[in-house]
Amino acid sequence: MSVFSQDRAVVCRPAAVEANEARRLYKSAGGARKSLLLLLLTNRLPLAQQCGDVTALGCSGPMGRLLPADITEQSVPPAHSFIFCSALLKWRLLCRYVAPAEQEKLFVQKLRQCCVLFDFLSDPLSDLKWKEVKRAALSEMVEFITHNRGVITEPIYPEVVHMFAINMFRSLPPSSNPTGAEFDPEEDEPTLEAAWPHLQLVYEFFLRFLESPDFQPNVAKKYIDQKFVMQLLELFDSEDPRERDFLKTTLHRIYGKFLGLRAYIRKQINNIFYRFIYETEHHNGIAELLEILGSIINGFALPLKEEHKIFLLKVLLPLHKVKSLSVYHPQLAYCVVQFLEKDSTLTEPVVMALLKYWPKTHSPKEVMFLNELEEILDVIEPSEFVKVMEPLFRQLAKCVSSPHFQVAERALYYWNNEYIMSLISDNAARILPIMFPALYRNSKSHWNKTIHGLIYNALKLFMEMNQKLFDDCTQQFRAEKNKEKAKLKEREEAWMKIENLAMSNPQMSREQRKERPLVRRKSELPQDSYTAKALETHRRAEDSLNNHSGH
Repeated sequence: MSVFSQDRAVVCRPAAVEANEARRLYKSAGGARKSLLLLLLTNRLPLAQQCGDVTALGCSGPMGRLLPADITEQSVPPAHSFIFCSALLKWRLLCRYVAPAEQEKLFVQKLRQCCVLFDFLSDPLSDLKWKEVKRAALSEMVEFITHNRGVITEPIYPEVVHMFAINMFRSLPPSSNPTGAEFDPEEDEPTLEAAWPHLQLVYEFFLRFLESPDFQPNVAKKYIDQKFVMQLLELFDSEDPRERDFLKTTLHRIYGKFLGLRAYIRKQINNIFYRFIYETEHHNGIAELLEILGSIINGFALPLKEEHKIFLLKVLLPLHKVKSLSVYHPQLAYCVVQFLEKDSTLTEPVVMALLKYWPKTHSPKEVMFLNELEEILDVIEPSEFVKVMEPLFRQLAKCVSSPHFQVAERALYYWNNEYIMSLISDNAARILPIMFPALYRNSKSHWNKTIHGLIYNALKLFMEMNQKLFDDCTQQFRAEKNKEKAKLKEREEAWMKIENLAMSNPQMSREQRKERPLVRRKSELPQDSYTAKALETHRRAEDSLNNHSGH
């Protein structure tokens, strides 16, 4: 029986093949036959099924470079080409009967074959069979690296990084939203990556590679360097949210394992934010980058370095003024609160910056600011609250008076927060005089009935908090209101006096005192007698010319 006949026997009865027999066949074969036998053994599919499912494809297609180095079209007899092609389509790197040295070699070949790129965009139906071969190869490598130990040897590192770079580092297509308008997740559909069936598996494989117990950062740092990180960060502008999610996890793993790259990663993220704030106002990955920073900030050692404080004040806080804030605001608010939990002395500059950037005409953005401000008040220290309470509650008074009911409603929900109410109670003498006029005035004048109920609730809480202070504020408000009425009356009386004096002026001509005829004039400027005479002469000349032309 020839080796190829033995090969077919092995394939046709996979359940009857024992490990010893497989090893014997492998040792007796040589060259291309040995590699072919590996393909068949690792598939172990019935020959009849192979013949029925797959036709002879040859080795000259775009995946020709995906073949093992010692197998060529000439090295496989034509009679067995269907076996070869079937084995190629089903090739698995399970290497049960392979020595460790051969296993490493096959793994490298597998990585190199996955460096072939395909066109998914302009011609998605081209090379479908070879696209499936690559997808299967990537899937098998994910499984292989997940369930095997000791397979990440030193020669594997450059191959893995190279394969990842070839597949991932590419020019992103032009933005489908170049003007930088706010992206609405409920209305706008993101542009998805056409090659995602391959890209997803490459990301999964690289993550398993980074998370493997066999992974050694000291070996990998020669290949995962600053240039690699920079190219990885550029991909965060991808419009595909699935890719950005994988990038977020990948960058976080790199940040955790490579201590020498941490400062560089933070610096490059800062540069992305600076460019976003002051130049483009458009970037798809701001939310994901902020999410990474949230976990990084959580791990900052105390006391905070000056570098980190500058990052908060010069980078994070200016992000509040970008018009697309709603896309990344939850992640941004989390980062800010993390800083305040680390260092309470940063509360005053943070609150004052929020008041500085407070939106004037964008009500949904104002609601976001109110949400973030409540999160800050939840972690604020009483000593820091005293420093910011007056400007803070002056802004809240404006929000309560807002004609936009959602803004007023969100501000009034502060009175349902027990910790905020305890802070107000401790400083009621300074807060109630600021809030009372807005509350009292809008309890009657606001158009929304829900706001009326919330205002009555707030006033009731103030009354229960300090009845005497509440009465004093009520009397003071009424006194000021009466004073305003008196001033308004004085102003009206003063204008009446001026009008009467003007009417009684003897220099006013009788013609001016008469009611003017209801004739529309082009100008209300005063006219003297010479001007009136000149205009009359002009009209006469014009009439004369018109009459002459009529004859």
